[in-house]
Amino acid sequence: MEPLTTRASRVVNKEMTFGEKIYLPAIFSGMWITLKHFFKKNNTVSYPEEKRPVAPIYRGQHVLKRDDEGRERCTACGLCAVACPAEAITMVAAEREKGEESLYREEKYASTYEINMLRCIFCGLCEEACPKEAIFLTDRLVDAEFGRNEFIYGKEKLVEKTDQRIDVSQRQIWDNH
Repeated sequence: MEPLTTRASRVVNKEMTFGEKIYLPAIFSGMWITLKHFFKKNNTVSYPEEKRPVAPIYRGQHVLKRDDEGRERCTACGLCAVACPAEAITMVAAEREKGEESLYREEKYASTYEINMLRCIFCGLCEEACPKEAIFLTDRLVDAEFGRNEFIYGKEKLVEKTDQRIDVSQRQIWDNH
């Protein structure tokens, strides 16, 4: 019977030395490495109290913007969902009813808008594809959660609050350079 590969492996049964048998050199080298790390500067950051600086082009949590009058900008055109390479965005379009002119900018709006943050790769193609400048990636970190279902962000997490507007102009300026 011939071997399946042309690679030959040679096994060496070398006898261990006395120092290798008692493991003391290995223990001392491990302790030496630990002792060196003990006196180095600590890189740990107490996150909520202390934040590390992020790059100006950092892409974090998504936000659905409102216009100057507080109406939602999204018209449920679906270009962001089509542009998303991870297929993380889903939406359902609906027609604006009479009396909802103060809530939605156009006749068509997204009644359901969801982003699966576990699938999202934060590439920014959704904000580039949006003709109404409705979706942006902010500089905020995505919150840690315990369950998978909590990472599906709906409109309640994505649409910015009227009293807490989010400034995305800094990253826009950087992207244009």
